[in-house]
Amino acid sequence: MTSNEQILVKFYTAFGNADAATMCECYSPIIQFRDPAFGLLKGNDVCQMWKMLIEKSKGNIKIEFSDIKADEYLGSAQSIATYDFSKTNRKLVNIIQSQFQFKDGLIIKQTDEFDIWKWSKQAFGTTGYLLGWTGFFQKKIQKQARLSLKKYIETKNAT
Repeated sequence: MTSNEQILVKFYTAFGNADAATMCECYSPIIQFRDPAFGLLKGNDVCQMWKMLIEKSKGNIKIEFSDIKADEYLGSAQSIATYDFSKTNRKLVNIIQSQFQFKDGLIIKQTDEFDIWKWSKQAFGTTGYLLGWTGFFQKKIQKQARLSLKKYIETKNAT
């Protein structure tokens, strides 16, 4: 196993243990993260996102990971996240394909891809089924996710 594959195993194991602090140890301070729900996040916002998601799940998140591959610069993995969506309390099973870039033994870029329509059908039921495939609804999901993160960061900074 390469050292970067070990970093990915550490990252996903920590995620499965609801340990955002250890997940963030795998990231460079210049981390860039992108996914269909949040769009592009940079730096500390990425760690704050994981902390928020883990807190909202109350630790009730199951992470399965496989197909970890990495060389000195690039890596990939597949994961399946099973959790209750906090906004609607619906159970979600999200299959995610992740691509990584590494520098100096840390993740500098992570791009997560998943079927946002399938996700929205699970999260929002009929509304997600009817509208989840539209750019309008996907932008609304992203706007709400980023607003939730902004409020979470503001609350954490206020305490």
